Amino acid sequence: MNAVLSPVAALGRAVQNVLGLIGEVFIFALSALSHLLRPPFYWRRIGRSVMEIGYFSLPVVALTTLFTGMVLALQAYTGFSRFNAQSAIASIVVLSVTRELGPVLAGLMVAGRAGAAIAAEMGTMRVTDQIDALSTLSTNPMKYLVTPRLIAGVIALPLLVAVGDILGVMGGYLVATLKLGFNGTDYLHNTFQYLRTDDVVSGLIKASVFGFIIALMGCYHGFKSKGGAQGVGAATTSAVVSASVLILGLDYLLTQVFFSS
Repeated sequence: MNAVLSPVAALGRAVQNVLGLIGEVFIFALSALSHLLRPPFYWRRIGRSVMEIGYFSLPVVALTTLFTGMVLALQAYTGFSRFNAQSAIASIVVLSVTRELGPVLAGLMVAGRAGAAIAAEMGTMRVTDQIDALSTLSTNPMKYLVTPRLIAGVIALPLLVAVGDILGVMGGYLVATLKLGFNGTDYLHNTFQYLRTDDVVSGLIKASVFGFIIALMGCYHGFKSKGGAQGVGAATTSAVVSASVLILGLDYLLTQVFFSS
């Protein structure tokens, strides 16, 4: 009997732990968002967080999207040349980059860079009692540390994705014209012919959601870290992994919402 009940009990505990974690993250997010419209407003903290999440992540996002567009053009040419459909390469590149690859790759890169940095910084502040010190100075840690980063994530990542979309399309254009022998004017004509405003807007909306998730996971795991340097390392790893998994899962859900028709 125990052999049958033990796996069921273990499964029940796992489900309970997962639901408890989801509840904790949801309450943590609501607590941070509740300070959005209540003074004081730390504009300098928001600006600094935008720079940390957005500007300092620009090189890695730019390189990632540029080479992705180049590889995508090569792979599309390899496939479509078998069916004499090379003219569709421009549309495939621009739609793939703006709808999916731009926001997803930018989100994953920022999660690995900025999300880890947020978790490490907040985790260090937690284990060295700096967060508790803020409370003793009558400064709400959620409002001072978490809310500005959530706002910055929502602002910074769409800006990164906008730049990444341009560079991704440019990468495809460079490969198509310089290596594959396409006419530059025809390639650009096909690019803009198939591109719609909805394609770009949907990618930017995804980027805003992903930016919020990255900042939330970094703040949550850093805020809850404990156990010294080892706890800070575990919090950093958890922040990157959870943000990356949520980005991929939410990408499917948002794609279903935007393009199900």
